[in-house]
Amino acid sequence: MKQAWQKFRRSFALMLALVVMLSTLSACGKKEKVDLIDNYRTWYEIFVYSFCDSDGDGIGDLQGVISKLDYISDMGFNGIWLMPIMPSNSYHKYDVKDYLAIDPAYGTMDDFDQLVKECNKRGIKLIIDLVLNHTSPEHSWFAAARDYLESLGPDEEPSAEECQYYGYYNFVKGDPSSNVWYKVGSSDYYYEGQFSPEMPDVNFASQELRKDFEDIMDFWLDKGVGGFRLDAVKEFYSGAPSKNIEVLTWVNEHVKSVDPNAYIVGECWDALPTYAQYYDSGVNSFFDFEFAGPTGTITRTINYSGAENSAQAYAKALVRVQNAIREYQEDAIDAPFFVNHDMARAAGYMSYDARKIKMAAALNILMSGSAFVYYGEEIGMTGSGRDENKRAPMFWSADAGAEGMTKGPKDMEPQENHFASAEEQMQAEDSIYSFYKDTILLRNQNPEIARGTVARLEEVEDLDIAAISKTYDGKTIYMLYNISETDEKQVEMSAEQYGSLKVAGYLSVDGGEVTLEDGTVTLPSYSVVVLVENPK
Repeated sequence: MKQAWQKFRRSFALMLALVVMLSTLSACGKKEKVDLIDNYRTWYEIFVYSFCDSDGDGIGDLQGVISKLDYISDMGFNGIWLMPIMPSNSYHKYDVKDYLAIDPAYGTMDDFDQLVKECNKRGIKLIIDLVLNHTSPEHSWFAAARDYLESLGPDEEPSAEECQYYGYYNFVKGDPSSNVWYKVGSSDYYYEGQFSPEMPDVNFASQELRKDFEDIMDFWLDKGVGGFRLDAVKEFYSGAPSKNIEVLTWVNEHVKSVDPNAYIVGECWDALPTYAQYYDSGVNSFFDFEFAGPTGTITRTINYSGAENSAQAYAKALVRVQNAIREYQEDAIDAPFFVNHDMARAAGYMSYDARKIKMAAALNILMSGSAFVYYGEEIGMTGSGRDENKRAPMFWSADAGAEGMTKGPKDMEPQENHFASAEEQMQAEDSIYSFYKDTILLRNQNPEIARGTVARLEEVEDLDIAAISKTYDGKTIYMLYNISETDEKQVEMSAEQYGSLKVAGYLSVDGGEVTLEDGTVTLPSYSVVVLVENPK
């Protein structure tokens, strides 16, 4: 019965989405509102190298991504973030050699054009990683600056008027005795590289550099990308948020002048008081590090006890983050995530307990804003330790030689997955995959979940219950989370206080039913319910 009900819900959700899309297309004069809503999406982060191999060389590629678009769309994702796809010497490709090309290991520009086209067919918005903070030392800009500095005589001073690319980077003469400055060839000059000698930092004081970056952004927007993920935004000027915000304001204004619908999300890896400030730039979103990682709110809520780590504390945190970012931008779109390519896989945080993994997924995906999921999280993949381990091959099949399987980065250590492959989990109703799919479905069926303003129901005092409302476009829904690992809970939602309500949908890690009878909601352990007005 439950399986049939889930199939009906999914079919109904697809039909509803098509109706909304058709009504949107026919609604003249409402483009601005549609565009705003369009950027509240559920995003799937892909490391192309390890995702899906189409040509048998063991390296993922763009054709491999194309071959899995139906898998991504069927899960309910309507946005994809591709990690760097431009030519690079590294496995991670954050050291760009050419901003206007595709890394040959990943395919061709024709492949990329096809990917954009196929994403558009499925209503998927595609954004790409744009690495502005640094380039590869093999980029033509840096090579020209290096050659110029090496050509100078002992008494000659460098000038950006003689070589504009000298002004594109941060150079000093003489050894600054710092572990983030590196010698420029045979010259007496050194360049800054906060992350690595293979990543020389650029100088945003150069207007010529900014013009070149504008041309690069124009190129990709013209190719049809829906926006950009901006890497390491707090390192444009390390330790100087106001300068970083100025750079981001310039980027945002330029991108939106080309495509007002473009979506930009920035990585400002810092605490909430810092990254909230960056919304002053006008950029749509910044990743919500408050909830992510091994010490973030989600992990603490699932794994630790005490009032400061309770369900009530989770609900308070939702409101706190929302209010903090709206101080700087009224229409800010939060970007919640649990883990990404720089963090160990979530399954390890949860000690490979499938129940906890599922509940953590719900705490992430049901947050307001644009929720992000790293590839493989939907099947509980393994990966921790060195950086390469966190970017292990997508576990499509238990057969390592199966079509689409990749080998992963060269220096990756062997990874042992504790849960079944995607191929197997797709057939199991109680799998992590199926729970992710149901969670995304619940999010997509109720637009208030992503777009609503959060308020806490303070009258619900049970520490194991997160009780919130979300209001959007004049409609309010109520969400109750039972974050007790073992105990069934009851919550009173009286008609006198909340009006007549009905269950719009629910999630339960063990498959137990959430019920509403005579104003009392009964929730199994580790469950979530959405309640909506029940018109008479």
